[in-house]
Amino acid sequence: MTKKQVLFVCAGNSCRSQMAQGLVNHFLGDTWQGYSAGTEPAGYVHPMALQVMSELEIDMSGCRSKSTDEFRDVDLDLVITVCDDAAENCPVWLGPGKAVHISFFDPAKVTGSEQERLAVFQQVRNAIGERVLSYLTQNV
Repeated sequence: MTKKQVLFVCAGNSCRSQMAQGLVNHFLGDTWQGYSAGTEPAGYVHPMALQVMSELEIDMSGCRSKSTDEFRDVDLDLVITVCDDAAENCPVWLGPGKAVHISFFDPAKVTGSEQERLAVFQQVRNAIGERVLSYLTQNV
């Protein structure tokens, strides 16, 4: 069976899209191959995103922030934009693949103590896991 290809897109490709990629490859890796990219890559994967993923024993240490340009000619089955409409303008995908929008709050924008920020990263990770994995499971 050939895996379906899904690309997660946000602006910076440092948090939400990276977590979505990791969750899909870990939990749905038999049927889906996840990728992530940003329209304006931050140049790094947020350390707290890496930390909350490692809590689920998902190693993302080899991941990098990359541009959507790397995927313009890739044969994708699905592109999911994950930006929060209320906080930013989510990029529009103009390449191949059906585009869907599933919005999540940007945890990198949270201020407060390290524990408070970490809690938001965990909440966003869990929300991505629930909504994205459910969507992909229903759309295999």
